[in-house]
This record gives sequence, structure tokens and C-alpha cells, in this order.
Amino acid sequence: MRIGFFDSGVGGATVLAHALDTMPEEDFLYYADTLHVPYGEKPKEEVRGHIFDAVEQMVDEGIKALVIACNTATSIAVKALREKYSFPIIGMEPAVKPAVLRIAGSEKRVLVFATNLTLKEAKFQQLVSAVDQHHIVDHLALPGLVELAEQGIFGGPRAEEYLRRELAPFDLDCYGTAVLGCTHFPLFRPAFAELLSPGTALINGAEGTVRHLKTTLEKTGLTGDGSGLLKFMSSGKSPDTQAVFEAALQTAADMERQMRQA
Repeated sequence: MRIGFFDSGVGGATVLAHALDTMPEEDFLYYADTLHVPYGEKPKEEVRGHIFDAVEQMVDEGIKALVIACNTATSIAVKALREKYSFPIIGMEPAVKPAVLRIAGSEKRVLVFATNLTLKEAKFQQLVSAVDQHHIVDHLALPGLVELAEQGIFGGPRAEEYLRRELAPFDLDCYGTAVLGCTHFPLFRPAFAELLSPGTALINGAEGTVRHLKTTLEKTGLTGDGSGLLKFMSSGKSPDTQAVFEAALQTAADMERQMRQA
């Protein structure tokens, strides 16, 4: 059986790319809820309903485990999903803890980028409170990047202008780490690197999520005998949806290779 990957749109491709690279013996099903993206600007109960509808379709297709490759969806639905389904469900959260640990002992701060809904949730507030003893974590919602990514735009003048405008109020020299707390955001890694101060570390949760997935499958005896086959599903009807997803997956895979070679 396949491992399911779910996201509101194409952003989860940044997590899937790492899974495809490190778990070639598995087969995958990716579901993009492109009919309802972006989640970050919608009411929580509405989003939760969309998530459960999508996961039900994935279960009908046959999955042995599920990765909620979306920080927003994890924050509002992972607990209820685990109560409903018996297979392993792996969620995501902004990588605040490793970001804080990375700059321990320095005078630097941490800047977390996420969606509005993620930042409003108690789960995020609790996460920050648990690790931010010195009150060095700031945050910023970047909904415009989700919209650009869903159009197949992962960089260039529009992304750079948007980021430059949103980052203008911040003294970027203060930050030692920046957390890409939405799975769409690593697709814009070069733009972030260009605009943030030199030496600012960019952190996202993809590697830790896939490591957790792999360990969970091993512990539960669910490791596969597949060959990296991938099926794509989406709620949207646009004929361009799969092409945008494939472009996002290729972009994410290219970045994986570049980071390994660096």
C-alpha cells in the first residue's frame, strides 16, 4: 500500500521530494486540495471539513500511513484525524525548537514565517512558549507566497517584491535563523536567501518529518516493497494543477540536490 501525503495545494511537494529521495522502496499518493487553497485565510471549522473530506478520499484509494504535509492542517486537524483512523498519521509543525537551539548563546533572534491560521492556533503559541524562554521569536504571515506557488511561480520579481515589502518593517540583521513554517515556503528558498541578512540559516521541517515517518513505519512493520511510484490527486478541476505540482516537485528535488552538494 501507499503512503499518503496531503496538503492544501502543491507546497507539500517540498516534503514529498525528501521522502522520494530517502525512501525509494515506498509508493506514494499525493492529494492537493487545490479547490480550497489557501487554508491560512479561511475559518478553522471550514478548513477542518475540507481536510476530512480529502483524507476520506485518500483512504478509499488505499493508504497505510498519512503525512499531513501542511503546518496549518496539522495544527487544526491532526488530533481529530488520529482519533478517527488507526494508521500512523505524521503531522508537521514550524521548526521553532531547532531554530532557537541553533542560535543559543548568541545575540540573534528567530523569525518564523507561516500562515495566519497557523500563527493564530494555540498549538503554535504553546510550541513557542515551550522553547522561547528569552522571548527571541518573532513571526510573520506570508499568504501571498502560497498564492504565487499555486500559480507555479516559485521566484522571480513578483516573489522578491512581495517579500521585500513584507520584510521592510524588520531589522533583518537581528536574525540568525528563519523558519519556513509553511510547506510552500521552501519553494522560495533562493528569494529568502537573497533578501535576508548573510549567514541567516533557513530551517524547515521536511527532513525531520520524513525521518519520523520512516522510523514510525519501521516500528510498526509497515515498511514497503514499492519502487517510488507516485499517484497525484486533487480536488480542483484546473488542467494545470498537475503541471504546477510536478514543477513544484522538480523545484524541491533540485533544491535537495543543491543543498547536499553545498
